[in-house]
Amino acid sequence: MKNMENVENIENMENMENPMNTENKNLRPAQPSLGQGTSRTVQTVLRILLGAFLVFAGTSHLTTARAEFLAQVPIWLPVNADLVVILSGIAEITLGLALIALFKQRVLVGLATAAFFVLIFPGNISQYVNRIDAFGLNTEQARFTRLFFQPVLVLWALWTTGAWRALVIRKAKSA
Repeated sequence: MKNMENVENIENMENMENPMNTENKNLRPAQPSLGQGTSRTVQTVLRILLGAFLVFAGTSHLTTARAEFLAQVPIWLPVNADLVVILSGIAEITLGLALIALFKQRVLVGLATAAFFVLIFPGNISQYVNRIDAFGLNTEQARFTRLFFQPVLVLWALWTTGAWRALVIRKAKSA
């Protein structure tokens, strides 16, 4: 009988220390480890930095760099190029502010931002294929190298908002 009590005491102690304890709802969850906390801090700082970058770029669409952005609108796009620059500038400002301010919706904002980066990628391809100089990209090598930064922006948006993790978890649950 005494051995049975010892087993129960050990199980109770394990449940008290287990952050995934579902039986004792009064316990507080374990705090994130130092590494997790640092990672979240880095994600937050990089998310806010991306947001600031987008607000700056969006403002530039509407003001000082309008001609540069016009040069990136694909020739084959059947829409007024100036309208594309204005709308993409407004979208960038909106996404940038959302990345900074909408913490609770950060996963959705991350997905929207990543989708935006995918949608504007044809402009970068068009600039390369049509050899259009803009933003100091005046060589084929410079325009080609820039193509590799768009996937980095997509990953940046997904990772810093937790959207990447949400997608992985969703895929795992559906499998």
